Amino acid sequence: MTRRTTALSAAVALAAALALTGCSSSESKPDLEVSGAFMPQPVMDMAGGFLTIKNDSGTADKLTSVTSPLSDDITMHETKNQKMQQVKAFDIPANGELSLTRGGSHIMFMELKKTPKQGEKVSIELHFEKSDPIKVDVPVEAPNHNPQQH
Repeated sequence: MTRRTTALSAAVALAAALALTGCSSSESKPDLEVSGAFMPQPVMDMAGGFLTIKNDSGTADKLTSVTSPLSDDITMHETKNQKMQQVKAFDIPANGELSLTRGGSHIMFMELKKTPKQGEKVSIELHFEKSDPIKVDVPVEAPNHNPQQH
C-alpha cells in the first residue's frame, strides 16, 4: 500500500510539473520596447522620469517597479483629476503602449544620491510582472524639456 501511495504521489507531482511547464511555455512573454526616455535636469533632490513602453505582443504586462543607483526611493505616480497619486504598477496592454509623460503618469526619483546634469545619462532598470527586466540609460535633458507628443 505504501509503495502504491508513493508511486501515485510521484505521478501526481510529475503531472503537476508537466502541466506547469506546459502553461509557461505556451504563454509567450510580452515583447516590450522602451523609447523616448528622458529625465529633466533636477532642480531639487528629486527628479521625474518619462518614457514609452511599447508592447508588440498579444500578452499584456505590468511595470511593477523601477530601480536605479541614483535613488533608493523610486515610486510610480499617475495624475488623475489634476491630482498626483502613487500606484503600485502600470498596465502595459497587449498590442499597446504605456506612455509616461509630463503632466501625466511618471516615475519619481526621491532623495537623489547625486544631481545629474544635462547631457549625462542615468541608468535605470525597469521590472515587470512577466517580462525580464530592461536596463535603460536615460538622458538628462534641460529642466523644461518636453518633447512634442505625436
